[in-house]
Amino acid sequence: MIFITQFIYLFEGQEEVFHQFEDIAIPTILKYNGKLLLRVRPDEKSYIESNIEQPYEIHLVEFESEEDFENFKHDEERKKFLHLKEQSIKSVLFIKGNKL
Repeated sequence: MIFITQFIYLFEGQEEVFHQFEDIAIPTILKYNGKLLLRVRPDEKSYIESNIEQPYEIHLVEFESEEDFENFKHDEERKKFLHLKEQSIKSVLFIKGNKL
């Protein structure tokens, strides 16, 4: 198993475009032995302490293998909508790890 955590930062005013991309990307995870474990849109009250910019969303995704994750990234249907991702996402803090 591998775990992917993403802190997602959007361009201002691009929330709807981001949601359009997520409507395609999130269901695609299941096709590749993946599971969206957590999707959080934190607000100011959620933070006890923070030394980084507040992300728009935080995702935690699990894939059974590195190969499954790579196959997800190269999914042809998902790739048709990458322009929505590029238009809406300013940056992503991407963390890959394993369960200890």
